[in-house]
Amino acid sequence: MRMIDINCDMGESYGAWKMGADAEVMPFISSANIACGFHAGDPATIRKTVRLAVDAGVAIGAHPSLPDLQGFGRRNMQISPQDMYDLVLYQAGALEAFARAAGARLHHVKCHGQLYNMAANDEPLSEACAHAVKDLGGDVILYALSGSRMMECAAKIGVRAVAECFADRGYNDDGTLAPRNKPGGLIEDENKSVAQALSMVEEGIVTSLSGKRVPVAPGTLCLHGDQPGAVAFARAMRAAFKDHRIAVAAP
Repeated sequence: MRMIDINCDMGESYGAWKMGADAEVMPFISSANIACGFHAGDPATIRKTVRLAVDAGVAIGAHPSLPDLQGFGRRNMQISPQDMYDLVLYQAGALEAFARAAGARLHHVKCHGQLYNMAANDEPLSEACAHAVKDLGGDVILYALSGSRMMECAAKIGVRAVAECFADRGYNDDGTLAPRNKPGGLIEDENKSVAQALSMVEEGIVTSLSGKRVPVAPGTLCLHGDQPGAVAFARAMRAAFKDHRIAVAAP
């Protein structure tokens, strides 16, 4: 039986502003990437989301971002490798404290938005991120884009990394994610999302927006909790995986 992790970006509400359906999605996933306050989230939201994950038996991950609340962490910023290290260590450390207070542990780190994209193929930024994860201790895992420079840097530094693929995003020919504002960049049809997930898990292939078959090696699949269809997507994916004898568990 094949096995895959399903992760979801969560805890992205902030103050009176609510985003996502975390409680409804949580039963269908195996790891949660919880916003740390820089692109979304606040202390109370972190605490509540960690509790949801603990109660559901879901692995707890930190979702550090660029300091960009207004832009939801999706705008480019010029940062140094030292900035990358500091951003990841600071935010993941805060999340780790909430996990420990709930009787759990920090399982993984997955960068958010533009911080993730910037580091994917920038070696100095990738190395800084991997060093921060290593310095967190406790065998914390790094989730990184399949085939990216970050996967290579993590291996070089001695950090366990899990290759991530996206069930609800379109791909470029080089295996990077297509921009969200590009037609097809965000998959909004749950049947298409499920078909892409099955192709990646069973065949190791994702079809790019131009029709090219791009090899991938997914250890974890991401669903975005901020899209309106997140609950339906998660439910449909779990049902399809059950039919195809694909088990779901955190790495």
